[in-house]
Amino acid sequence: MTEKKQQLLSDKAWIRWSALLLLAMAMFFSYVFMDILSPIKDLMQSTRGWDSTAFGTMQGSETFLNVFVFFLIFAGIILDKMGVRFTALLSGAVMLIGAVINWYAVTDMFIGSGLETWFNNNLNYIPGFDELGISPFYEGMPASAKFAAIGFMIFGCGVEMAGITVSRGIVKWFKGREMALAMGSEMALARLGVATCMIFSPFFARLGGDIDVSRSVAFGVVLLMIALIMFIVYFFMDKKLDAQSGEAEEKEPFEVRDISKILSSGGFWLVAMLCVLYYSAIFPFQKYAVNMLQCNLSFTGVEQGSFWASEQVTIVQYFIMLIVAAGAFISNFAKNKSLKFSMLGVAIIALIVFCYMGYMRQSAETVFAVFPLLAVGITPILGNYVDHKGKAATMLILGAILLIVCHLAFAFVLPMFKGSSISGFIVAYVTILVLGASFSLVPASLWPSVPKLVDQKIIGSAYALIFWIQNIGLWLFPLLIGKVLDKTNPDITEGLANGTILPEQAATMYDYTAPLIMLASLGVAALVIGLILKRVDKVKQLGLEEPNIKE
Repeated sequence: MTEKKQQLLSDKAWIRWSALLLLAMAMFFSYVFMDILSPIKDLMQSTRGWDSTAFGTMQGSETFLNVFVFFLIFAGIILDKMGVRFTALLSGAVMLIGAVINWYAVTDMFIGSGLETWFNNNLNYIPGFDELGISPFYEGMPASAKFAAIGFMIFGCGVEMAGITVSRGIVKWFKGREMALAMGSEMALARLGVATCMIFSPFFARLGGDIDVSRSVAFGVVLLMIALIMFIVYFFMDKKLDAQSGEAEEKEPFEVRDISKILSSGGFWLVAMLCVLYYSAIFPFQKYAVNMLQCNLSFTGVEQGSFWASEQVTIVQYFIMLIVAAGAFISNFAKNKSLKFSMLGVAIIALIVFCYMGYMRQSAETVFAVFPLLAVGITPILGNYVDHKGKAATMLILGAILLIVCHLAFAFVLPMFKGSSISGFIVAYVTILVLGASFSLVPASLWPSVPKLVDQKIIGSAYALIFWIQNIGLWLFPLLIGKVLDKTNPDITEGLANGTILPEQAATMYDYTAPLIMLASLGVAALVIGLILKRVDKVKQLGLEEPNIKE
């Protein structure tokens, strides 16, 4: 009589999906904080004196330590040698510390403090970094932006460490199962943090009619506290899984050859380049998207005290957004056809209501908040398709094409409708939804491809190396967008300098054509690399076009 094999926690669908939910929610909260200042760029300019260059420099600082101090590489090594549990807790703590520093930098307490004086007088010249043109600070940069940048650097170390940890955790719990679906679902849920940020950051900044940008950041800090709790709960679940399997996590000494194994893979480098191009075309854009809409759409002020200006409407709109996300997500998993189409119908109706409310509120923030909503609906579909049918490389090519179309539409089509409020809003909504859909192809197709290219033992280092390369773009392009905006809008720059244009006026006057063309060019490069990757996969039989689940 043979012994019955012990069923592991990961063998139970509801438990492994619960583990995924914990990881996804932690990333959801981190995504909120990542873009917490993005929808209030105009307020940062009018209340803290951050012009586009200062804003872009600060936003780009998130990845500075990861790129130039190689923290992310060390994070990957830590992950491979110390395991998912330790690294998850460490990343949660680091994110929280950085967020608290970022919050203090934008508070009224910082204004007039000795710390502000010190930052005004220092960090204007960083030996070595200035000569290379990569300094995270510059002379004349507001002290609050400098100190916020330091906090954002620390936060960036934590959030990128969390990203590779979550990817490794999903591989651990879902390998041989619904891995692409799991990764796609995690990113879809996490990306709702962008919408949450777009709605609630301006809400808290303007709460009670008194503008205070620090309230928005404080909101993000509280959410990161909850994220740390999520990681703690996951810690115990993962520990029990290892106890059941009898497989302790790797804690071997670091070997240089681990990295050399990764670097020798041509497929890995193509995937890494696709990653940096995709993310550089999306994440830096998110930080400026609201301001781009403010500059390219015709907004009419909503009368104070009216129904559409009320704080209650903001909360109602957010719950409608959750209905959209929940309906679209559930429709993917419903086996009953009537339930499936009912939930899909609910999601579509709720989306129309959400868009209508955004129009009536005349809010650029809530317009861009639709960005993740279509992705929430189609990412699980794409993930399920990749799991059972494959075609990951093909999907990446499609994603690149959609990226190009969307950024060119923002650059040339949207400004044509500036005088037509309704038409402009429709064009903006459709383009943003398609852009979100294009980005959904990345987690569903790209990330599950990595385990096919490297050994399981060094997958943490592999993800870390990809994230490090990706972070170069995430550091560079927010900075470039800010500088390009100032250079291609000389009238605004000169007007601010001589006082003929007020900061609050300048904030909504920028021409975004040049930055958007720059981002579209990244999509072109991604398209070329995607075509090369598909060819290499066919020749070398990497398995990228093959399904993850062998039936």
